[in-house]
Parts: sequence; structure tokens; C-alpha cells
Amino acid sequence: MAEYGAEGEVTQRRLGVKEQQNGELTDSELPVDERKQRDREEREALVLWKKPLLTLHYFTLELLITIKEWIWRLWQQRQTVFGLLILLILLSIAYRIEGTHQKHVRYIEKKTLWCAYWVGLGILSSVGLGTGLHTFLLYLGPHIASVTLAAYECGSVDFPEPPYPDQIVCPQHETSEQGSNAEQVGVEAAGVGSAAFQGSISLWTIISKVRLEACMWGAGTAIGELPPYFMARAARLSGADPDDEDYQKFEEMLDQTQSAQDFATRVKVAVQKLIQKVGFFGILACASIPNPLFDLAGITCGHFLVPFWTFFGATLIGKAVIKMHIQKLFVIITFSRHIVEQMVSLIGAVPLLGAALQKPFREYLEAQKAKLHHRAGEGIPTEENWLSWLFEKVVVIMVCFFVCSIVNSMAQSYAKRKQQGKYSEDKTE
Repeated sequence: MAEYGAEGEVTQRRLGVKEQQNGELTDSELPVDERKQRDREEREALVLWKKPLLTLHYFTLELLITIKEWIWRLWQQRQTVFGLLILLILLSIAYRIEGTHQKHVRYIEKKTLWCAYWVGLGILSSVGLGTGLHTFLLYLGPHIASVTLAAYECGSVDFPEPPYPDQIVCPQHETSEQGSNAEQVGVEAAGVGSAAFQGSISLWTIISKVRLEACMWGAGTAIGELPPYFMARAARLSGADPDDEDYQKFEEMLDQTQSAQDFATRVKVAVQKLIQKVGFFGILACASIPNPLFDLAGITCGHFLVPFWTFFGATLIGKAVIKMHIQKLFVIITFSRHIVEQMVSLIGAVPLLGAALQKPFREYLEAQKAKLHHRAGEGIPTEENWLSWLFEKVVVIMVCFFVCSIVNSMAQSYAKRKQQGKYSEDKTE
């Protein structure tokens, strides 16, 4: 019996060595953690710059699956969809029929498209597609800065519409008033009057001018925080193990002892406990400040079955009202007239390179001021500064990187589908 047992062990060892050499070890023989780590590494390697053809192929398949799922969901809600189609047809008829209502229709159309534009940018900023698109830095922040600079230069925020908001131009009656004052009392008196007029521009005036777009962008970021909440809530109610890795890490974090946690994990646990204990005001506090861990707030609220309107109401107030006013104040103060002049002067004080760096900034500011004061019918200055050229290229690069990250993310999602399908087949066998 001992000889038979020894021969059996040798045979199994040889078979194991042969399987390892041929790379034929079954997934069921691997530890669960090791298998998950291996699968995660395989998915992370599926990117456009490493495996472009396979990534595009998987992206296309995942896109088709996603479209199919959305069509099926719309079909399940076909009565609601049919009602919306009828409403859309009626609105189209009202839009095309001539009458006195057209001015109201045009106004509603303009405001609706303007709000939808900023809500969409807010959603892209927080929804979690790919790496996320930093739309505040790329769109809303520059818009607020442009309005601030124009307000101090023009002495007014009553920019003519059109071309505002596509282009900011000083009101012509202001320039004509300044010109008539200069002719009557001289250049010196006109300068004093202009300074006094510009001093009438307050922070509140500029905040009021950009409040709509800023609040719509904040509302979009609040909407973008809903997917983690719904995912965690559905997982808790169904008891199923979700595919989302962030939720799996959240559950692992809850199971860890305090001694085994690093600093980052302790911060996440502190956020989770704050939200769990304080409720509405805890969510409001986390949403009211720039907080990269707010995704954890959505997962926490969903996991502990916090009511939807408690979560979304606090998130909407925090992001669209409190946080947006903090960010607006920061941008407006940073780009106020005297702060900008001080920053340009400080650039000139840099040793050796100061004068060379200061010149393009001054030229850019002067060019922007010239655009603000051009009148209807006059040609708009089209001379391009390298600063504006550089910013445009940065925007294009960031948008392209965002699109690539979406492609990579969807391709990795399809790879995860395949891995899970393979494990299901192994279990049935």
C-alpha cells in the first residue's frame, strides 16, 4: 500500500508539472484571490496603446450589448416612451407654426439648450465614464473667468444677446457714453469716470450673471453621482454580488479591522461613518466641498439603503448651490482686475525669463480687451496668441484621452463578461 501511495503521489506530481509546463492548469485549481488578481491584470492590459485591434473589437461588442440592453429597457417602458414622443410631436408643431408665441418659444429653446449643455458637461465630469472629463477646468472655469474680465473691462454685465454667450462684447451705449465724456471733459476726467464706473461692478453682480450655468453644471455633477448609489442599493436588496470593483473594495474595507487599515482607508471609513451616522447633513457636508471620495458616499448610501431623496436632495443642494458658489467666488476673485494685473507683474519679476514670459500674457489680455470693444459691423481681431493656441490644444488632448479611456473601459467590461461566462461554464461542468 505504501508503494502504491508513493507511486500515486509521483504520478500526480508529474501530471501537475506537465500541466504547468503546458499552461493548462484549470481556473478552479487556483485560489480565488489569485484568480481575481490575474483576471484584473489581464483586463488592465487591454488598452488601445497595447492591444489596439482587440480593444476596438471588444469595445464594439460591448457597445452593441449596451445598445441592445437600452432598447430592451425602452421597450419595457414603451408607454412612457410613446407619451414622450407625442409630447415631442406637439412641441415640434408649436415650434414650426408662426404666431405671437414664437418669441416665447425661442426664449424657452435658448434657455433649454443652454441648461442642457451645462448639465451634460456636469454629468460627464462625475458619471465615471473612463477617467472622467474635467469640464470645470476646461469649460465652466474659463467661461466664468471670461465674464469676470469682461465685466471689469466693460463696467457692465449687460452683454448684448446675441452674440453672448458665444462671444462677449461690451454694451455699445457704455462705450459711447465713455467717448462722449472724454470729448466733453477731457481724457483725465474720462479716466476717472471709467474707474468709478468699473468700481460699481461687485462680486454679487458677476455671480448673478453666471449663476444659471454654474448651478446647471452642479446639478449635472449631482446626477452623475447616482449610478454608484443605484448599483449599491440594488446589490444590497437583491443580495447578489455586483460586478463593480469599487463596491467590492467597499465591502472589503468594511470587513477590515482598524489595525489593518492604512491612512487612505481610514479616511474612507471616516467618510462612511459620517454619512451613516449624520445622514442628510453628512451627505450635504461631503457634497459641499471638493471631495474626490464622494463616489464612496453614493456607495455607502446605497449599501445602507438611505432613501433616494435624502441622498439626491443633499447632493443636489451641496453641489449645485453651496459648492458651486464657493468655486465661483474663487474663480471670480482670482480673475478680478487688480489680481490679474498683480499676477502679470509678478510674472515679470521672474529672474531671466520674466520679461519674455510677461509679454505674451500682456498681449493676450490686450487682445481680449480689443475684442470686447469692437462694434457691430467691424471686423473682429483674429490675431492668435500662443496662450490661446496652447489652451485649445490642451482641451483637444484631454477630450481625446477621455474618449480613449471610455473605449478602454468598455473593452475591459466586455473582457470581464467573458471571464465571468467562463467561470459559469466551469462551475456547471
